[in-house]
Amino acid sequence: MTTFVDRVALRLAAGNGGHGCASVFREKFRPLGGPDGGNGGRGGDVVLVVDQSVTTLLEYHHSPHRKASNGRPGEGDHRAGAHGKDLVLLVPDGTVVLDSAGEVLADLVGEGTTFVAARGGRGGLGNAALASPRRKAPGFALLGEPGEARDVVLELKTVADVALVGYPSAGKSSLISVLSAAKPKIADYPFTTLVPNLGVVTAGSTVYTMADVPGLIPGASDGRGLGLEFLRHVERCSVLVHVLDCATLESDRDPVSDLDVIEAELAQYGGLEDRPRVVVLNKVDIPDGKDLADIIRPDLEARGYQVFEVSAVSRLGLKELSYALAAIVGRARAERPQQEATRVVIRPKAVDETGFTVTREEDGFFRVRGDKPELWVRQTDFNNDEAVGYLADRLNRLGVEEQLMKSGARAGDGVAIGPEDNAVVFDWEPTVAAGAEMLGRRGEDHRMEALRPAVQRRREREAQRDEVSREYRDFNPFS
Repeated sequence: MTTFVDRVALRLAAGNGGHGCASVFREKFRPLGGPDGGNGGRGGDVVLVVDQSVTTLLEYHHSPHRKASNGRPGEGDHRAGAHGKDLVLLVPDGTVVLDSAGEVLADLVGEGTTFVAARGGRGGLGNAALASPRRKAPGFALLGEPGEARDVVLELKTVADVALVGYPSAGKSSLISVLSAAKPKIADYPFTTLVPNLGVVTAGSTVYTMADVPGLIPGASDGRGLGLEFLRHVERCSVLVHVLDCATLESDRDPVSDLDVIEAELAQYGGLEDRPRVVVLNKVDIPDGKDLADIIRPDLEARGYQVFEVSAVSRLGLKELSYALAAIVGRARAERPQQEATRVVIRPKAVDETGFTVTREEDGFFRVRGDKPELWVRQTDFNNDEAVGYLADRLNRLGVEEQLMKSGARAGDGVAIGPEDNAVVFDWEPTVAAGAEMLGRRGEDHRMEALRPAVQRRREREAQRDEVSREYRDFNPFS
């Protein structure tokens, strides 16, 4: 059964915004008291939050589809809909978020770091919010905006100060078990370690973390063995420790060639050239291991490596190794910024961007693409003529009609707004300066027409009553 997962693909969907409400206030002797439709609620976001108690992405491996709740629709009497609840997903420290194309969206480091992976849709405006001096009684409301849906990939890169690398059965698990409180599985067969193990080491006043990376073999950077799956876990480490087996039973291997093979795989993976290296000659408690360590140590030191002879069984040389690593980690921490904040990739839009594009396709259609036009289309109730006219006005003010003319569009040409699989298509009429005028007076409720004679008669009666009152005051000597 899988117990450790460090890479998952998720299908995230934020909540949809609630629809706005088209309502008119009514009471006795006041059948049309004005628009009072409330706004729809905002859809919930999908938020990634770093939690130190989470060490694996196993939960998302079994259930990769996650969706936040939708916002509630608005209601009459100016009652706004409730907002959708955010969906919070806890991830381990060191999680990298990538999009479906492999571009980095965020690098989450540090307890409590958050990243909004999918934003909820905004709620639609009710007719009360759409009212204006020109549009006193809107008979429509805007629909809620759909929530953002996206595919993301989560990759876990272990956050540790020291990484132990080497061939399988070189003694890395034994070493971390005696230097820290970690209890990895230890056996005498290759690939005993199937997942990275983390341990905390204390050397004097310095406390640092150590990671035991599963064994590397030739071709690991190309996918052989387990190396490719876990090479990413050494990217954040400040120090690389080569653990070399001085008591290997394989006749075709020796510590120096093992070091060369591992270095070649690290170079092939890339990005680790600047990390300081330390060489640990392990298993020197065995006589043959001690003799081999004495032979190869001068050669390794001539290459510039700091070499330590240790034994995880007898604990020989472990204190010197732990303090030496603490000194290197201390220098690396001093060179880093005081606080390593999360890295979120932001791609701002150009300042001269119009917000939409008009392209002519091979079949003669003109396609309009842009965040604003497509959003406005999604917010429009096409069963309501007044809402369609409002959309036409918005597109005209944005400059879509002018751009269509420049692109060579003529009366009757087909225009599509949106992507091919989900577009609104209509026949363009260039003579319309503002589409809403084709639907009558903008912003007026047709129900007002039936009340105009009654309202006019009431105003005339009120004017006559006021005239009588003025005449009475003029001729009344006691007024």
